[in-house]
Amino acid sequence: MVVLPLFMLQVLWLVPPSSSNMLDPSVLQGNAPQCYNQTGIQIQYPFGGVGNGSIGLTPLAGFEIECNGSLPKLKLGSDRYPLLNLSLDDGYVRIVGQVLASRCPDNSSGHSLGPYHVPDLTDTPYTFSAARNKFTATGCDAMALIHGSGNKRVSSGCVSFCADLVTVTPGVCSGVGCCQAPVPPGLKSFQLEFSSVRNLSGSTNESAKLPCSKAFIVDKAWYNFTRDDLRGNPGDEYRPVFLDWAIGNQKCQEVIRRNDTDYACKDNSHCIDSPDVAGYRCSCDHGYIGNPYSSGGCKDIDECAHPDTNPCARKCTNTKGSYKCSCPRGTRGDGLKTGTGCERIAPLDIALAVGLVSLVVLFVVSFWVYWGLKKRRIRKLKQTYFFQNGGLLLHQRIASRQETAKIFSSEELETATDNFNENRVVGRGGYGTVYKGVLADGRVVAIKKSKLVDETQIEQFINEVVILSQINHRNVVKLLGCCLETQVPLLVYEFISNGTLFHHIHDKSTSSMSWENLLRIAVETAGALAYLHSAASIPIIHRDIKSANILLDENYTAKVSDFGASRLVPYDQTHITTLVQGTLGYLDPEYFHTSQLTDKSDVYSFGVVLVELLTKEKVISFCRTEEGRNLASHFVTLEENHRLLEAVDGQIVNEAGERHLFVVAQLAKRCLSLKGEERPTMKEVAVELDALRRLMKLHFVPKSHDELSPGTYPNPHNSGTMGQCSMEDSLLLSMEFPR
Repeated sequence: MVVLPLFMLQVLWLVPPSSSNMLDPSVLQGNAPQCYNQTGIQIQYPFGGVGNGSIGLTPLAGFEIECNGSLPKLKLGSDRYPLLNLSLDDGYVRIVGQVLASRCPDNSSGHSLGPYHVPDLTDTPYTFSAARNKFTATGCDAMALIHGSGNKRVSSGCVSFCADLVTVTPGVCSGVGCCQAPVPPGLKSFQLEFSSVRNLSGSTNESAKLPCSKAFIVDKAWYNFTRDDLRGNPGDEYRPVFLDWAIGNQKCQEVIRRNDTDYACKDNSHCIDSPDVAGYRCSCDHGYIGNPYSSGGCKDIDECAHPDTNPCARKCTNTKGSYKCSCPRGTRGDGLKTGTGCERIAPLDIALAVGLVSLVVLFVVSFWVYWGLKKRRIRKLKQTYFFQNGGLLLHQRIASRQETAKIFSSEELETATDNFNENRVVGRGGYGTVYKGVLADGRVVAIKKSKLVDETQIEQFINEVVILSQINHRNVVKLLGCCLETQVPLLVYEFISNGTLFHHIHDKSTSSMSWENLLRIAVETAGALAYLHSAASIPIIHRDIKSANILLDENYTAKVSDFGASRLVPYDQTHITTLVQGTLGYLDPEYFHTSQLTDKSDVYSFGVVLVELLTKEKVISFCRTEEGRNLASHFVTLEENHRLLEAVDGQIVNEAGERHLFVVAQLAKRCLSLKGEERPTMKEVAVELDALRRLMKLHFVPKSHDELSPGTYPNPHNSGTMGQCSMEDSLLLSMEFPR
């Protein structure tokens, strides 16, 4: 190994930070050592500067730092390494190391193997830090192994493999383009084995086309893998490396027993064993701070000097290595801020003791009074909540309309949910939490606990409860009643047992639903929305139609749920202006820009659900390109470019046939029109889908795979990459506009 040229270090010093792993000295810590400044040398013993008339104590053997100019270098045998930082307390130095080995494409021989740069720390006080470094290999065809030498045989290594640069993930070293393995503890020297897996198997032609491979030991907190690491960049050969250091090669017990004259720990310090390696380090005793290796280096900490660090409540006296807290006359206690402090001593204490005994006696008498008052307070609080949440108004509405909606008591619902036990939670959303409960009559219900309620909208809330309780449609979740005795109202619905449509579409662990069933669910959902828009006593706009709000019962019958964002529309109005609410990916863009809510907003959201059924893809997904991240716009683009089958799920193509799918896609496209006036009504959508379903039952014959046109079969990404992006997709799908 040769000394790193001063010119190269200056280049490293000046290069701006980037996403690559070229060593940038901006990573230097604030206390990075400098050989000289106005106050002289800063490097502390046992380290010491040598060269150019260095001043200060002569360093211990192996702790020499060359100071030829302003850039310190650590002397390791015949090699010199630029020094980035050192620590007496934690026992490490941080240096600029090199790539151990590299192999890049060569036109003549496939890959050319660069020279090895394996440092030897034998006969030095240093070892490669196992806690702060990682042994790393990058490349699409790299097997890197290190074997320890000497009487302590250790080994570590890993294999990095990939098809091309596109398949690697920046920031991840799990074996695809980058791999990492632990550095063996106590490693001072080793033999490097760096080879090609493909060459071992005889695939030399394929190996010649792959990017560069490298092996190196690196500071694990600094290194962040990028695709640039797979390119043969000469400026990308340097990495920061931590070396642990220790004094000598004996543990504390042996050194103290022998009472050696060269014992390094000075006054007011003690010996600590270095983990994983031979040798020891020193640390200042409790109450002292400074350099434990130099005489008088550990200095007493004056705990009383600063108010923030003063541990005493009253009087603080500093002592060597400690302090003393005392209380003034007339007070007692340990004097500590964290203890009993200083309490006044007076005859009043006796009176207080007598009073305490009296209180204990009175406690027994007042115990029953307390419970009586508590029950009374709870009863009054429930009554307050009941009137605050519009209970009286709801009573009047129910009596006048002779409806069957029930007002439940809080005790009934607490009993039904085992006091709202977390084990009873079956769903959480932007509007609240849903619990599964069993009523006293054995009925299984879903109890929705809202997050908050707007007190200025109580009359509207009560009106909506009354209207929703009147809805009696087989494809709408039935509202059974509510409880108004809690701080926020509780709504009680019928319980739907078979989960959400979203779960059945996207959960790969469940069996895939047929297109016939999916089309039936779409027909049922469209019919329910058409009923809400036109057939209900007052038109209702759902405002949050999505596959997660379509429940399926034990017979897979669709049930529209979650009316937390719904709004009633007076007959004499075509729209209402509201705060924008909904779920990202399903939200009507016209409503988003104008805040004017119409029944066509539900049509758009249903169109997204229809596309979701056709493609079986999530509405927002990082699995697609940036232009196609939004499923609705991606689907419309493919349909307009006559590439419909690239978007549709392969199973559905086989089951439904191209002509049938084309008609459904045209309907979905009309629902997704950016202008609400160009969209059909939900009644029209329901009629068309029902007609398609009947026609499919009468005339449809499934197409075989061979009948599909060449090049038109759906892209494999529709079913193969969903798992890779599930975390990002789930995060985006959970984003809802405020309610």
